[in-house]
Amino acid sequence: MADAAGGVKQTTLDITGAKIEVNEIGSGRPVLFLHGGQGPAPQHPFFAKLAAGGHRVVMPTHPGFGGSSLPDWLDSCDDIAHIHLEMMDKLGLARPALIGASIGGWIAAEMATKAPERFSHLALIGPVGIKVGPVDKLDIPDIFALPPDRLQALLWHAPETFRTDPASMNDAQLLAAVRARETMALLAWEPYMHNPKLLHRLHRCTMPALVLRGESDGLVSAKYAAAYSRLLPNARFETIAAAGHVPQIEQTDATAKTILGFIAG
Repeated sequence: MADAAGGVKQTTLDITGAKIEVNEIGSGRPVLFLHGGQGPAPQHPFFAKLAAGGHRVVMPTHPGFGGSSLPDWLDSCDDIAHIHLEMMDKLGLARPALIGASIGGWIAAEMATKAPERFSHLALIGPVGIKVGPVDKLDIPDIFALPPDRLQALLWHAPETFRTDPASMNDAQLLAAVRARETMALLAWEPYMHNPKLLHRLHRCTMPALVLRGESDGLVSAKYAAAYSRLLPNARFETIAAAGHVPQIEQTDATAKTILGFIAG
């Protein structure tokens, strides 16, 4: 396992022919964090704050994102859930708290329905993955059809603060961004942003659960997040003020405090 900046250690695991990049920070009770569609950000202070709470924070990079390969047989979040369950076996992760953001929340929910006994807690941050509204209307705005400025406004409470100029990105960053978008299309295009079966399986997630949403999230509505929480038998729904779809980035301290309090409880 190689050391990276900021105390983050990185390794690569071979899982069913896929090369999966795994980042870790800290020690103590295990926490498994699954990133969203924008890709991994293991150096962000949010993870150091989780680790400072006495946790070993494990952050795999999903297949098709970052440095993880994308096997030709993989085409769903359900497939990724199986890969990450096997990753837990290889790392010896025993009953971690499972945290997933956005599409990572979808993958986390898939994992928790398959093996609920393997997780102590489940926290979903702006999760997608289920269909709760009318069949002729999208629950989640079409991220593939929206112009960049409009999508930026839906993602952030303060979009200008987090605006990225492609002209300022190097080749590696541009490649990672394009690859992430391509993988998102593979995983979430049809049916759009959900697995029709997942809604009927969430009752298996009997561990303590938290659904967390940024109050300005333009992708995951309060109605959608609340419906998600009601489908989990032992869940509560909370909101992070002055945050959009990525509260762990936009309101790092408040989100970390909420997650750590939930895990401790």
